[in-house]
Amino acid sequence: MKISEAKSIGLVLSGGGVRGMAHIGLIKAMQEHNLEAQIVAGTSVGALVGALYANGNTVEEMLQFFKDTPLFQYSFFAIGKPGFIDTERYFDIFRRHFPKDTFEDLKKPLFIVATDLLKGEESVFSSGELIKPLLASAALTPVFSPVEIKGTFFADGGIMNNFPKEYVEEKTDYIIGSNVSIAGQVQKKDLKNSLQLAGRVTSLMIYASNHEKLRECDLYIEPTALEKIGVLDKKGIENAFAIGYEHGSRALEKALS
Repeated sequence: MKISEAKSIGLVLSGGGVRGMAHIGLIKAMQEHNLEAQIVAGTSVGALVGALYANGNTVEEMLQFFKDTPLFQYSFFAIGKPGFIDTERYFDIFRRHFPKDTFEDLKKPLFIVATDLLKGEESVFSSGELIKPLLASAALTPVFSPVEIKGTFFADGGIMNNFPKEYVEEKTDYIIGSNVSIAGQVQKKDLKNSLQLAGRVTSLMIYASNHEKLRECDLYIEPTALEKIGVLDKKGIENAFAIGYEHGSRALEKALS
């Protein structure tokens, strides 16, 4: 199906830290081509971008949200919790952007994925309380502490499902996907210790499961140029956004030609 014939569009956004600013670049390209998603699904940073988009925030407001939100702040360090940063310290920051704190107050249906650490399974949130599931979906371990929701600990959705296409595919007839979890080639010097090795294996596992589902989308971007941007490097915000905009514009122009 051609995108111009689509009655409804689903947008799927992967996790990937600061590289997720490329999602916002894609959204800008979509808006410039008068394309709007009706349903959004996301994991981790994809959940955050998805929530802001579903909330009706402008591209500029989305970028400013990530520029203003601190990643590492001394007063946010976790005490008596697993993880270096206490994720729930971000609640008040998020409350300013989502004052009613409900999925129902968003302008579009949103599906976000988090990992239930106790059951060892994926959980999807799409109704009720919004902020805690958002925080949980983006709680990258071991940097950020798990988030407690109804007596269960939840963490980064990317552990179980980093590209939650399943939640939009039966509800829309055209799917646009954006994957920013890139696992390109590394050098021997990049695998010197156990942490580097574990990180590499994890990224390859996530990429393998992502890539297959991504290619099933009607249109997708997966910019390899994002490899040079650190997952937690806030200096890369504008660059990642520009890369996503460039790739998104090219993909949409091709789809509409």
